[in-house]
Amino acid sequence: MKLLLTSNGLSNDSIAKAFQDLVGKKPEDTKVAFISTASNVERGSKEWLIDDLYRLKSRGYIVDIVELTALKPAEIKKILEDSDVIFVGGGNTFYLSSWMQKTGLFKILPGLLKTKVYAGISAGSIITGANIRTASDALANVEKFSDEDYELLGPKGESSSKTLKFVNFVFRPHLGSANFPEVTKEKLAEKAKYFDVPIYALDDNSALKIVDGKIEVVSEGEWLVLKK
Repeated sequence: MKLLLTSNGLSNDSIAKAFQDLVGKKPEDTKVAFISTASNVERGSKEWLIDDLYRLKSRGYIVDIVELTALKPAEIKKILEDSDVIFVGGGNTFYLSSWMQKTGLFKILPGLLKTKVYAGISAGSIITGANIRTASDALANVEKFSDEDYELLGPKGESSSKTLKFVNFVFRPHLGSANFPEVTKEKLAEKAKYFDVPIYALDDNSALKIVDGKIEVVSEGEWLVLKK
């Protein structure tokens, strides 16, 4: 399985090169299915989503936007089968988890990723990990929520804490970002005490390139690994 887990997409040349290395094709020959669903419930300016898409476009990739709430499972499956990369964007991780389950992605992704690359941005990266307990709402309430309460952190009836468990660690994006003041080394270290797996915390200029379980950190910024 080939994965690229990012905070901020193709935010620099090092991450863009790692992405192309995983794909193994020229950008103009690469079909990217971009799942934007996690952004649906985020209010306010979505310039961050526009920036994520523009970075792919500016590097020459062929991008198809896949909205899980608007398509039937069979339609989604066909689009993903015809793509080289499944790129899952950021937003609300709990909402994303719910819709990935409703549309059957939790079942079909392992098979698809035998021949395709999975890339994630923020929520799209978090959902590949061992748990969702460092997502922003949960992290901001570090002592308030127990595992069974995490379904309360997304829209009612469209929220889940289930993850894909492609990797045996927790991914936490946006380390040190002014937009995510709760993502600090101190707060993550407090969380790590309760985990049996490490937390990989990455800033917006860092990513994890993973091939068959082998992890390579790609960074032009800051990152750290926290263990209990």
